[in-house]
Amino acid sequence: MRVTGGSLGHLRVTTVEAGPLRASRTARHIALPAGQRPPGGDFVALGVQTSGSVTLVQDGRRSVAGAGDLVVYDTARPFSLDYPERFSTHVVHVPHRTLPLPDGDARLVTGTVTGFGAVLTPFLTASAGAGQAVAGRLGAGVVDLLVTLVAERTRLAESDREGAPGPLVTRVRDHIDRHLADPGLSPEAVARAHHISVRYLHRLFEDEDITVRKLIQRRRLEECARVLARGGRPAPTVASVAQRWGFVNPAHFSRAFRDTFGVSPREWRGLRGAGPGAGGGSTEPAVSAGRPEPAAVDGAR
Repeated sequence: MRVTGGSLGHLRVTTVEAGPLRASRTARHIALPAGQRPPGGDFVALGVQTSGSVTLVQDGRRSVAGAGDLVVYDTARPFSLDYPERFSTHVVHVPHRTLPLPDGDARLVTGTVTGFGAVLTPFLTASAGAGQAVAGRLGAGVVDLLVTLVAERTRLAESDREGAPGPLVTRVRDHIDRHLADPGLSPEAVARAHHISVRYLHRLFEDEDITVRKLIQRRRLEECARVLARGGRPAPTVASVAQRWGFVNPAHFSRAFRDTFGVSPREWRGLRGAGPGAGGGSTEPAVSAGRPEPAAVDGAR
């Protein structure tokens, strides 16, 4: 097992490369006096899975992540991480005291997996060799990402409580995610699939802060960013990645990608080529080697 540490402003970053293992923090660990606890402390951890898979269990949730995914967990509460195969991961530790969130709100996202790993990866690669001021801004960007995830979960929870058309919106979002590769995916196609009018579909999204067309484009771009950041040998061409996720016009894809992420698709993939800085200590919980039980983007054209 290889563990290296670094920093991103005031945040600690740990990179782990290892074979199958299980990492856990139990209620017994947390109840120990501070000086006797395993390293970890009170952090919300954002883990970017760069290879292999992991099963995260916390707060009654069980989530499986693969390469390019982001897992979120709180080191101050019991959790387990099971890696059934050789893997690598970057973990950013965000101290509780630095989170501009009400107490308990982080629980809305802990124990979950999102596709935002590709969005966070450039922050980590750009930190290598960055000056203190730049690293500080990158660290603030990571905190903003976490706050955004919490805000989105809070909005969905409130929508469900108020009896808004949340379930249908959720089904629409799931349908979009399942059909991103279809170049014909559009508001009209989505409305037909759910037996509703296009006008009613747009009404459903009036409180979503995004239109259906823009949601399709954003999710496609996120998936393209994830694949480009992951790389591979041989690395897929930018054009093939764009086509795979439903873009039929390479020039439109490149413009939309730059507008969203601030760099071209090729520059984004180049950023992924750098490795995170080494040095510093690890804030990962105690781990034990051994094989655990198997774990089980918007706008159309």
